[in-house]
Amino acid sequence: MKKIGILTSGGDCGGLNAAIRSIFFRAKFKYNVTVIGIKNGTSGLLQRPIDSIELTQKTFSGYLLKQGGTFLGTTNKASPLDYSKDGKIIDQSKLIIEGYHQLGLDGLIIIGGDGSMQILQNLAKKGNLNIVAIPKTIDNDVGATDSSIGFDTAVQVATQALDNLHSTAVSHSRSMILEVMGRDAGHIALSAGIAGGADVILIPEIKYTIDGVIKKLNEMKKRNVKHSLIVVAEAVKKENGEKVIHKFKDGQRRLGGIGEYIASEIMTKTDVECRVTTLGHVQRGAPPTANDRILASAFGVYSVDLLFKKKFDRMVGWKDRKIIDVPITEAIKTYKNVERTDPLVETALSLGVYIGEFK
Repeated sequence: MKKIGILTSGGDCGGLNAAIRSIFFRAKFKYNVTVIGIKNGTSGLLQRPIDSIELTQKTFSGYLLKQGGTFLGTTNKASPLDYSKDGKIIDQSKLIIEGYHQLGLDGLIIIGGDGSMQILQNLAKKGNLNIVAIPKTIDNDVGATDSSIGFDTAVQVATQALDNLHSTAVSHSRSMILEVMGRDAGHIALSAGIAGGADVILIPEIKYTIDGVIKKLNEMKKRNVKHSLIVVAEAVKKENGEKVIHKFKDGQRRLGGIGEYIASEIMTKTDVECRVTTLGHVQRGAPPTANDRILASAFGVYSVDLLFKKKFDRMVGWKDRKIIDVPITEAIKTYKNVERTDPLVETALSLGVYIGEFK
């Protein structure tokens, strides 16, 4: 191998720059190869000329390790396999494959979530691309790995928000509701809720009732505790099973608004005053925690070694404090949500947190 590429795909998160930095240093100083950074995910490979830069030591002489996001840019708007242009659906896979070969790449490391991995795996099969994947997602829902890049940072941001909201909750005797990201998995809400001392944690995987939430608040009132913290994951449904989704003119649909629903229901049925904070993209763009920097760096080193061992079409992962690698197919077919048997569910229950209805 003489030249490898890197691209980041999907939503941004803390730790991406640390991973890119690690890949460069391992590739350059152990294997003495050229490293190309591809701009804006697969979109960079669609451009002519291809939107890319050669990475050098100077690239990493500043504060990239500490910065959130990805300096290469990314995209999560559409799949290149069904790209919409002028109202028509076009398969752009041929252009991306041509871009890979025009750059003269011998291998490509993709840093992305399950959706990005599936897209790039399809492209690899079509165009004979040598790829290795690094899992990154704040949702921590990629199977075959205990942790993904970005999750720890998102939890830290949500925990800090709860710490800040607690002061206001106490000062005004209010119920402060924090809506966090996570897609269909409740990992962020559960972890941050425990760390931030939440009284109620609502996640998509466990059914709840408004009456159950109110019962918890009333129990606290009896102990003369007039304030509370409620954490709710964005994909939690209304009590009738309906998802809260924002719909846009361009056809996009995004989760969001369940916090306002919970607040409205509580205030309609009780005299509890609620305020809602939707954390949103603050969870993505924050400076990475030490854990995310370390995990990303370890993933970067291991991914380069996989390329040079010719172990293609594999994803690196973290299990029992060890770096592992598994077939990408195995990684993307195993969706990781919160199980009822998760130790953190039992932890929350033991702390007196209302987390849902159990029969």
